[in-house]
Amino acid sequence: MPNLGATEILIILGIVILLFGGRKLPELARGSGRALRIFKSEIRESEQEEKQAETPRSIDPAATERRDDPTR
Repeated sequence: MPNLGATEILIILGIVILLFGGRKLPELARGSGRALRIFKSEIRESEQEEKQAETPRSIDPAATERRDDPTR
């Protein structure tokens, strides 16, 4: 990512204000924040699913059938 100084950020902010106007900026920032929040939550969910898929499942001994006598 490029290193942006204070002057570059001010220039970009000025261009954004000119393009969208002062009234649209809060709405634009709110929408961007929501999108970022959703994106982060989806990443967390996919990481949790990957971890669950990687962990081996243990077999419950009570759930397995034991056959000592083959005549049963």
